[in-house]
Amino acid sequence: MKIIDINSIPKNPSENDKAKAKLVSLKHNKRKWYVVGFYMTFLSIAAFLGFFYLTKTKNLKVEDDIFQAIYHFEASDFDKALKGEGSHKGFLEVIAQYPYTTTANIDCFYAGIAYMHQKEYEKARSFLSRFKLEDYILQARSWSVIGDTYSEQKNYKQAAAYYIKAARYRPNSVYTPVYLVKAASAFEADGQYKNSYRCYQEIVEKYPNSSYGSGLAIKEVSRLSAFLSMD
Repeated sequence: MKIIDINSIPKNPSENDKAKAKLVSLKHNKRKWYVVGFYMTFLSIAAFLGFFYLTKTKNLKVEDDIFQAIYHFEASDFDKALKGEGSHKGFLEVIAQYPYTTTANIDCFYAGIAYMHQKEYEKARSFLSRFKLEDYILQARSWSVIGDTYSEQKNYKQAAAYYIKAARYRPNSVYTPVYLVKAASAFEADGQYKNSYRCYQEIVEKYPNSSYGSGLAIKEVSRLSAFLSMD
């Protein structure tokens, strides 16, 4: 009969041994996820810096590319400004080739205005709605032009909404009264006479020294006030 050394027989691990093994495993996994997390963070930062560098580089290149397009735009040759001419890129090609650059963003504004002049209102709105800039003149102007596209299509309700959006963006005494007058006209065309009255009244109260504050707005407030009193 073969004698078996009992010490050579595998023993069932005790609860304490199981706990230790589990703890070691958890520590190992934790270290692994720390390493993964570190590399993921590193790659994210690297990707962001790379993206930033590329957009900056593209901005420098594309500014040269669109010089001629801006020239055509200022000359009211909107078709050439949009599509380019010869070796010179137009706004559309710049936007497509260099997305996410500051210049492409500005080109969306130019393209929208160009399409507005060509009476292609859907395209104008498409590009103007993509334009985003922390600038109290151009950003508000883009919304006002979107309002113009709706006004040209006799959608006065939507036109008024965009004029008001422009007027409420960083109010100032130079441009805000202009947008309020546009909004007032659109509201009246849409039969919203009270809202039209409020726009003119706001000009009289807040912007009395503007080009509209001492003349047009006062006359329109008086006219609409008389009209509303008859209701």
